[in-house]
Amino acid sequence: MMTDEFGTPKQRILALIQRNPYLSQQELSEQVGISRSAVAGHISALTREGLILGRAYVLPQAQRPIVCIGGANIDRKMRTTSPLQMGTSNPVRVQETFGGVARNVAENLARLGAPTQLLTVVGQDPAGAHLLAALRDCGVDTGGCLAVAGVNSGTYTAVLDDSGEMVLALAHMDVCAQQTPEWLRQCAAQRAAARLVVADLNLPAESVAQLLQDAQTSAAPLVIVAVSEPKMANLPADLSGLNLLILNVGELHVRVGRNLNTEADIAAACREVHAQGVRRIIVTRGAQGVLYSEYSEYSDDHDGKDNGGSLSHIPAPAVTVRDVTGAGDSFSAAVCWSLYHAPDDLGLAARRGVALSALTVQSEQSVLPDLHADLLESVD
Repeated sequence: MMTDEFGTPKQRILALIQRNPYLSQQELSEQVGISRSAVAGHISALTREGLILGRAYVLPQAQRPIVCIGGANIDRKMRTTSPLQMGTSNPVRVQETFGGVARNVAENLARLGAPTQLLTVVGQDPAGAHLLAALRDCGVDTGGCLAVAGVNSGTYTAVLDDSGEMVLALAHMDVCAQQTPEWLRQCAAQRAAARLVVADLNLPAESVAQLLQDAQTSAAPLVIVAVSEPKMANLPADLSGLNLLILNVGELHVRVGRNLNTEADIAAACREVHAQGVRRIIVTRGAQGVLYSEYSEYSDDHDGKDNGGSLSHIPAPAVTVRDVTGAGDSFSAAVCWSLYHAPDDLGLAARRGVALSALTVQSEQSVLPDLHADLLESVD
């Protein structure tokens, strides 16, 4: 029985249906603790109010959530108080927060006001309980999350120099191995109710392949966010079904197996990845801004030469960087939030991503605590 839902029986029924539109009235009765006839009455009321659309409890498009799938962990940031010296001890300031790409994207989205659900696996330990409780506090639906006994919740430790730039990151994410294709099948109802699915590459390779296969017949576009260069190994060769891939230049370099020293090199690499089945690509370049492309845009110049001219560039604003941790996740969240509202405008989504990323690097928080939609709605 769900124990984390509050409110009236009708509100609890709606919350359960948002998590799983395929629940029977008997199952709703058992989980809410009221009679089946009472459930039927509430279902009728919700239908009259337009909150659900008749049979199978189909949710109106505007209420369908963004479903984020992937890592959730404890982030530890260690920032040196003076220039970093390798091979010796360095004094640091330590900050511990919640992290994980999918988790951070989900929190950003919820703070921006989008209906958001996270599907992840944590350990059955205090860290996992705190992770999920904090997400619920900021409005993320965690009903599909799984806590596994005998497994530690994930941890991520970032070492930053005194200017806030990351020097080294260490991730203990063995818990992500529990996010198997079978687990994804158990979450099929939640995924079926999504308007947009966002997955990170903390997922095992076979699970990423399952998401791509499902995306080929799903109405919900699939966005994959790269996590690191080593985790690019989790991305299958065939990317058919992938609507958008968000990655940085280093991760793109790993994908194509060659150096990308110029914008023309990046354009050729994007063309190669498009040919593997990806419709849209965004490449982040830190202080150099962002490049993005859509498959239909690609064509050779009239002279037949491939000069990468099909890429669109968005410069990064000049800001004072305090901490880069979480900037990539905030970028991805803003892109997904924008596509949720304007699915055909990738340029607008990328500009909003750059705007939110620039705000995030000026804060020591991985997710801006005062984030709200007005910050992005003003970006055009």
